[in-house]
Amino acid sequence: MLTPVGGGGVRSRFLSSVMALALTGCAGPDSSLPSLSPEDVAVEKRRQEIAQLRDYYAQLHRVDRVAFRIRTANRDDCGEAVAAQIGLLAVSPQSLPQRMRSFSSEALDLSWARPTVISVVEGSPAAEAGIAVGDELVAFNGELMPVARPRGWIADWLKTNGVAPIEVRFWRDRQFLTRTIRPVIGCAIPFQLEINPTPNAFTDFRRIVIHSGMLRLTPADADLAVVIGHELAHVTMGHYRKKMQNMLVGTAVGAVADGGLMLGSINTGGTFTRHLQRTGLMAFSLGFEREADYVGAYYAARAGYDIAGAENVWRALALESPASIRLGSTHPTTPERFIFMQKVAEEIADKRRRQIPLAPELKVSHASAGPGEVTFNNAD
Repeated sequence: MLTPVGGGGVRSRFLSSVMALALTGCAGPDSSLPSLSPEDVAVEKRRQEIAQLRDYYAQLHRVDRVAFRIRTANRDDCGEAVAAQIGLLAVSPQSLPQRMRSFSSEALDLSWARPTVISVVEGSPAAEAGIAVGDELVAFNGELMPVARPRGWIADWLKTNGVAPIEVRFWRDRQFLTRTIRPVIGCAIPFQLEINPTPNAFTDFRRIVIHSGMLRLTPADADLAVVIGHELAHVTMGHYRKKMQNMLVGTAVGAVADGGLMLGSINTGGTFTRHLQRTGLMAFSLGFEREADYVGAYYAARAGYDIAGAENVWRALALESPASIRLGSTHPTTPERFIFMQKVAEEIADKRRRQIPLAPELKVSHASAGPGEVTFNNAD
């Protein structure tokens, strides 16, 4: 063990010397490579950062557009877990991560003085009121909007205000204007877009997360609506509560088994408890996923999307994840989901032709989520 005298500086220099000595014996490239200008690299880095930020918020606008329709069309299934919605997104450089602030104005044409609207959902209360991308928000009903955390502030403000009309004051074309927004009610669960190439979407029953990789597999909004509807169905159908109940049952049975063997002087180390706890947690997992596919398709249809052909997302997923074609321990296989979604789409189309309500066929009456069963946190 080496104990440096004089602190970490001596140790650092020693390690650097050892590394340099080691590298002298390593093999390197044989080509005579072009030199890179640090200035050129810095310029290209900025271009890519700007492009990435623009692309992220363009994708987020698409998620918001579809999610708004899903949340408002299916609000009754969310019980009391609903909130007022207006369909806009505003950000400021101060609300973005520190590393993005230097180029955020150039990328999104943001103002440092006020939150800037960068997304307005078509057909939303904000759009109907005439709010447009580029407007700089000043106040809601005379209450000044902070430049930091505007998204969370708006969500909190709407939670208190409800559906009462909002006099929105904003800055546009060198003048202050006022418009009236009339909020509507929708499911309160927030949506989050995560930059992740893995095609996936999930819910932790407090939020719904969509990976950017999933957007690549859902080129049509109807495809994305089925994915979003699937995650919302997990929440409204109480799958989390049922999974926890099953886990507790498995844990209790496992504990009884471990305890019984302990009475016979056999120490299992809690093996049965752990194993049956997981077994309980995974019980009916395939059924829950299939039910979420089924109910989620109805949610998309209620929102006005034509889901005929939306089953192609499972063929696209099979190309990205070949294992999903054959294996289905927690989820149905992609061939099963493809055929199943075709049948669901036919069922929904038949109900539309017969002009009957788009209600999924449930074995038992389903009580919508109520207080104490599910609560949602606002995402900043």
